[in-house]
Amino acid sequence: MEITGDVEVVIDRALAEDLGLGDPTTEILVPRDLEGEAVLVARESGVLAGIDVGLAVFRRVDGQLRATGLLDDGAAVEAGTRLATVQGRVASILKAERTVVNFIQHLSGIATETRRYVDAVEGHGARIVDTRKTTPGLRQLEKQAVRAGGGVNHRQNLGDGILIKDNHIEAAADQGMSIGDAVRKTMREAPHTIRVEVEVEDLDQLEQVLDAGAEIVLLDNMDVELMARAVDMCRGRAVTEASGGITLATVKDVAATGIDIISVGALTHSVKALDVSLDMAR
Repeated sequence: MEITGDVEVVIDRALAEDLGLGDPTTEILVPRDLEGEAVLVARESGVLAGIDVGLAVFRRVDGQLRATGLLDDGAAVEAGTRLATVQGRVASILKAERTVVNFIQHLSGIATETRRYVDAVEGHGARIVDTRKTTPGLRQLEKQAVRAGGGVNHRQNLGDGILIKDNHIEAAADQGMSIGDAVRKTMREAPHTIRVEVEVEDLDQLEQVLDAGAEIVLLDNMDVELMARAVDMCRGRAVTEASGGITLATVKDVAATGIDIISVGALTHSVKALDVSLDMAR
């Protein structure tokens, strides 16, 4: 993964949280010239993500540290799998440790959960995508972790596409516009490079937005029976997306409706971190 300027800003902010007042424990107990080696190890099975960010943290703390990744993002790991090594000043390694592990644990948790969803819909045509329900400041990294797990990114930000949601529809209604009117107005005024997606809750709304020319429809919180009927209505007319409360227990049934896209906010907003640790060599 490329470490862009935006990612460097995130790294610096994370290091400032942990090292802003120094590390008196390490400074008292570890001589500045003591050299050593450490290894990052997975403590449970999952999918790796964020390894390049972790290595960048080591180098940001001490440019003389020699940090080497042993696996790439997207690799399947088991308990005991070695992920990376780092050699150099022990004090620098210890100061970087928590921030490195935090990034890799969190991002690998996202990649691992994404892979579970991707595997669950295998054999169907549906793609698993994320949402904008991300940790503030970490969206770029979290969406990269989704890709590492085999998922696909939805909008990166509000300017990355047009999605007419329920509150937009309510605002349009306050101006005397139907949902179809709102779609037609948006289709007329939207840049030609951006497709228009509309959220619908029932088949009546769906028929209106299809007649108005919506290119993507988001079927919100529909049960699978209603969703299957909606997908049939959209066939050849619009791309379909399912969203709202979809879990690992239900995602296969949702995919079986023939839906094109399944968006899952839980990929980023409530995943369990993958257990990762850093062990110093003796």
